[in-house]
Amino acid sequence: MTQGSPFRLALAAALAGLPLGAVAGDIPVGHLATTTGETSPVAQVYARGLIDAMDYINAEGGVDGDRIAYETVDYGYDPLQAVATYAAWRDSLRPVVVLGWGTADTEAMVPFVTGDEVVFISGSSSGHLTDPTGRSPHTETPAPYNFFYGPSYSDGCRGLVQWAAADWRRTGGADVSAFLQDLTPPRFLYMGDNHPFPNAPMAACLDYARDLGFEVLEPIRYSLAPGDFSAHCAAVREADAGYVFLANTTESNVRLVRDCARAGVNAQFMTNVYGWDETAIAAAGEAGNGMVWVVTAGTWAADVPGMDLVRAVSRMSDETGQIERPMHYMRGVCTAFFMHDALAAARSTDGEVTGPTVKAALERMQDHVPEGLEGVCLPSTWTAEDHRGTTQITLYRSNYSFGQWRMAEIFATNIPLRPDWLGW
Repeated sequence: MTQGSPFRLALAAALAGLPLGAVAGDIPVGHLATTTGETSPVAQVYARGLIDAMDYINAEGGVDGDRIAYETVDYGYDPLQAVATYAAWRDSLRPVVVLGWGTADTEAMVPFVTGDEVVFISGSSSGHLTDPTGRSPHTETPAPYNFFYGPSYSDGCRGLVQWAAADWRRTGGADVSAFLQDLTPPRFLYMGDNHPFPNAPMAACLDYARDLGFEVLEPIRYSLAPGDFSAHCAAVREADAGYVFLANTTESNVRLVRDCARAGVNAQFMTNVYGWDETAIAAAGEAGNGMVWVVTAGTWAADVPGMDLVRAVSRMSDETGQIERPMHYMRGVCTAFFMHDALAAARSTDGEVTGPTVKAALERMQDHVPEGLEGVCLPSTWTAEDHRGTTQITLYRSNYSFGQWRMAEIFATNIPLRPDWLGW
């Protein structure tokens, strides 16, 4: 539903006195999407989930009869374009909520949405967005109007480190007493582009890896845009890392594991919520076997009650119902329905839908799951002091053999809500 240049939108809306296409009673929502740029393979899937869910909500009566009047703009994963779009919306669309995507642009707009009192629900799960008051020593800028669905990137990486420590002991890397005494520690390597998204959880994750007894190696940088990573793989082999965390997205990671397989790298690869999915498993083939990654919502094949609603939502853009959606789609659906419930709660409790009332509605949610999405969306709790909606971590492992792929849950944990980890 891309409506064209945000600057043309601003002019048209100013002349009309209302957001483009809106009528009185509509709830204006801005949607910053990325259908181009380095993260577009996963960003497009997430955006499709958001759009289909909002279309479904509108078709089913909206929010107590009021339509979610959303406008989608592809900002090309360019933070400057995202900020420019938001600036235009501020004068025209006047959104109550903005649905965002990337870490760089989301973090850049924190002061703007705070000052404007606009709720910003991002696809980015940067831990830097979780401190609404600024009390954490890790927080440079408080983010009272920022929310996201699912665990933070930092907590996801902590969950992977927990699993890696258990896996190392289980597979005979050392007995428990030797591990605890740090006599022969396993080696942990963090890899990712020098970019706000891959960098977001790095300090927190490496700190936790040291706490659990890993020897933490010097990080290796590789591009979000896929390229020739043979030199990077040679460096991984030389480092003799046992566990390697990949902080980039799927397309880059597929290329890396392929190149590393050719280079004879023997390491356990792990990655973030956007670093692997069904499409990546098929694309990587046997080179991706054993990848472990964070999954934050039910998958398309999940036998849970909430998938009935997800499949109904999916028909908004697939009348046949035959398309099997990658896991980022469900993440987008969950995000849209959490927003819907906050909009509805703001109206029923406070009598009006504004940025402050939607923020307050989100902060009243306790172990909340949108109705109809049980088993798909993680129960989430936000408060005025802590925007870590959940710290529940679920890990999957993938396998590819003879042209067939599969994935299965292998580990689950809850990361503690430590005060010193807020905003980190």
